[in-house]
Amino acid sequence: MTAKVIALYNEPQNAELFDLYYFDRHVPLAKTLPGLKRYEVNVGKITDTSGASPFHLAAILSFDSLSDIQSAMASEEGLATAADLQNFATSGVSLLILETHEI
Repeated sequence: MTAKVIALYNEPQNAELFDLYYFDRHVPLAKTLPGLKRYEVNVGKITDTSGASPFHLAAILSFDSLSDIQSAMASEEGLATAADLQNFATSGVSLLILETHEI
């Protein structure tokens, strides 16, 4: 099994400034999370089956277990990463935490 954090960032007022901050500041910070195994983001526009979506960016962070996610979030790096959201995700972000297994 794998555990994941999926961050769905709402469409920002200024996508260029959001992307600049996200990739230059937030990603390097988030990549310091203890136990992080993989960090993925979408390429291109996010759409749903109707062709629209309220989301600008999706990030998928993979860990070995839910307890690894809990430890990462409670760490100094996790607290700093969470606090950083207020600096750029002003349009809102949904954080989903789940376990997955291949079927």
